[in-house]
Amino acid sequence: MKKIFVMMFALLTGIGAASAQEQVTTENDPTTVQTDRAKEEPEKLALQKEVYPQKEEDGDLYHGLTKKLTFDRMIPPHGLEVTYDKTVHVIFPAAVRYVDLGSPNLIAGKADGAENVIRVKATVRDFRTETNMSVITEDGSFYTFNVKYADEPLLLNVEMCDFIHDGSAVNRPNNAMEIYLTELGSESPLLVRLIMQSIHKQDKREVKHIGCKRFGVQYLLKGIYTHNGLLYFHTQIKNASNVPFDVDFITFKIVDKKVAKRTAMQEQVIFPLRAYNYATRVAGKRDERTVFTLDKFTIPDGKCLVVELNEKNGGRHQSFVVENEDLVRANVIDELKVQ
Repeated sequence: MKKIFVMMFALLTGIGAASAQEQVTTENDPTTVQTDRAKEEPEKLALQKEVYPQKEEDGDLYHGLTKKLTFDRMIPPHGLEVTYDKTVHVIFPAAVRYVDLGSPNLIAGKADGAENVIRVKATVRDFRTETNMSVITEDGSFYTFNVKYADEPLLLNVEMCDFIHDGSAVNRPNNAMEIYLTELGSESPLLVRLIMQSIHKQDKREVKHIGCKRFGVQYLLKGIYTHNGLLYFHTQIKNASNVPFDVDFITFKIVDKKVAKRTAMQEQVIFPLRAYNYATRVAGKRDERTVFTLDKFTIPDGKCLVVELNEKNGGRHQSFVVENEDLVRANVIDELKVQ
């Protein structure tokens, strides 16, 4: 009995010593604590480092969650030099709709009487800080420039290239991006221009009963087309006389078919959104064709569309009438077939 008691006491004493030794080792070895913690939270630490790689390095507020812009997303700017005593002119292939200057050191504006020419000058002599200028044109193109001061600019007159006419072997440059304009709605300005070019190039006479002929001049409507809420009118001026025909203006207006005497005629003028190959003069024995783009419309009962061609300093005015039944039969354009 005494022997059993001694053995039990020795066993309990050994267990207590082992426990104390393990406790001392744990308290004195910080590596063990870190290892245990790492075993408890390995996924948490890995997740933090993966999602927030910059959090502890530079305190970036984006925490590494923002996708970085790459150079293939950049629109390369053109270099432009300006000076104080000379004006730099930039000619664009389409009318300018928007100009933004990055610094008050520059001044810019449209040239008088020209919609596609921008004049740029420095307002301060010898400004050192480089600035920029951005331009949006009517055909939906975006151009950007890095501008710096030079006593004698290398180029005083610059003509920007039309990327549509660069040639089939040349890729579209990054400095001409497609911009959507308010008046064209959801239609791309680039596609509108390509449609007008295609209609003009194909030169089909889809409408054969609408036109006017007076004094040796004939004004014809060759076709009506529609695409994505826009209407396209293909017109032609034929001058069979020897005297040139100078175009003053062309109007599209909806008027009453029958107007009682002493009653004012109600007119609704429709302004074209675009015009391709707008002819201002038709030489003798020659003809010219123009494609107009208009916003979608229909003609109410008792009214008609009158298209008037007026001669400048002359009396050989022309006009033809378009009925609503002609308008609703407009040919639908398949953009896959646009050439």
